[in-house]
Amino acid sequence: MGYDFDKVIERRGTGSLKWGSYGGRDVIPMWVADMDFQAPPVVLEALHRRVAYGVFGYAKPPEELTEVVVERLRRLYGWTVDRSWIVWLPGLVPGLHLTCRACGDIGDEVLTFVPVYPPFLSAPPLCQRKLKQVPLRGKEAGYTLDLEAFEQAITEHSKLLLFCNPHNPVGRMFGTEEIRALGELCLAHGITICSDEIHCDLILDKKKHVPTATVSKALEANTITLMSAAKTFNVAGLNCGFAVIAEAGLRKRFMAARQGIVPWCNPLGYTATLAAYRDGAAWHEALLAYLRENRRTVCEFIGQVIPQLSANCPEATYLSWIDTGALAVDDAAGFFEKAGVGLSDGRAFGEPRHVRLNFGCSRQLLHQALERMKQAVDRLGRPGVQGRSL
Repeated sequence: MGYDFDKVIERRGTGSLKWGSYGGRDVIPMWVADMDFQAPPVVLEALHRRVAYGVFGYAKPPEELTEVVVERLRRLYGWTVDRSWIVWLPGLVPGLHLTCRACGDIGDEVLTFVPVYPPFLSAPPLCQRKLKQVPLRGKEAGYTLDLEAFEQAITEHSKLLLFCNPHNPVGRMFGTEEIRALGELCLAHGITICSDEIHCDLILDKKKHVPTATVSKALEANTITLMSAAKTFNVAGLNCGFAVIAEAGLRKRFMAARQGIVPWCNPLGYTATLAAYRDGAAWHEALLAYLRENRRTVCEFIGQVIPQLSANCPEATYLSWIDTGALAVDDAAGFFEKAGVGLSDGRAFGEPRHVRLNFGCSRQLLHQALERMKQAVDRLGRPGVQGRSL
C-alpha cells in the first residue's frame, strides 16, 4: 500500500501549536517535534470506530495494548518485560517530572548531558532539584558522551541522570558499550537513570536501538525507561506514553509521586497507540524511507548550498541540529524567523548559536524552507545588511 507523504495538509486555523505560533505571518514552522503528516490510516480507522462508540469516560489501558507492548519489546530488543512493570502516562514530559520527584530528596542533584530537549533542563528545578549540566563532547565528529566530565560532576548529592537515547536534538544513537560505561558509573555512585527513548522507532541508519535497561540486569533494575508511539506515528496530541520500571521499590516511588498530580491517559490515546503498534508496521517503514530522503536533502543542502552552516546528519529522529556560529548574528532563530522559517532556538537546549530544524514534513515544504534560509544567509553578505541588530 502506498502512502502519500508528499501531500501538503493545511494546518493553519486548526488549533495547531506548531502552525499557530506566528500570528498569521508567512513563516514555515519547523520547530516543535510534530510532523506534518497524517497519522497512519489504521490509526485513523481505529479512532473513527472509537469516536462512533460515543462514550468517553475515564479509561484503563486495554489488556491487549499491554500485551502488544510486552511482545513488541521482546521482538525488537529481546527484552523480557513483565506487564506489571509498565506504567501508563499522559506523555513523557510528566514522566521526567515524576522521576525527579521519585529519586532523591529536595535539593539533590540531577545530571544531564547538553545540548538536550528543554524539559530535561526545566524539570529538575521545577521539582526543587539542582540541575547539573555536562556538555557532550566532540560535536565536529558527531557528539559523544564525555564520561570523564560526567564523573567529575558527580557529588554525594547526585541522585539521577536524565538520559536521552536516541538523542534530541543531536540525533545520536548510543551503542551498547557507551551505555554500559555510563551505566557502570551511575551504579557505582548510586545514580538512577531515566532513559527517554521516545525516538527509538525513528532509526534512520542501519543500526538497532539499544534500550538502556537491556544492557545488564543491574541497569534494568536501576533504570526508568520512557517510551511512546507519539513521535513516530504523529499522535503526540493524544497524550499517551508509558514508563517501564523493573525494580518494585523504584516503581512504587514513581507511582506515589504521581498521586493527585498526573492523570491517566485518555481513551483515544490508548486506541491510537494500540492501532499504531499492532497494525502500523507498513506505514512506519514507508515513513522511515521518506525521512531518510529528507535527511539527505537537509544534510546536502546545509553542507553544499549554505556552507556558512554545518549540521551532523542524525542517526535517528527527524531533527537536524544546525551550527550557526559562522553567521554574524546573535539570535539565529530570530534571524531565520524574519526570513520566514521558524526553527527551535539552541539556547533553550543549552547550546547557543545553534538551531533545530524539524524535517518531518513534505519535501515541497522542506525545499521551500531551505531556500528561504539560503536567501537569508546570502543577504548577510550584502552591504548594508546587519545581522547583529536582531
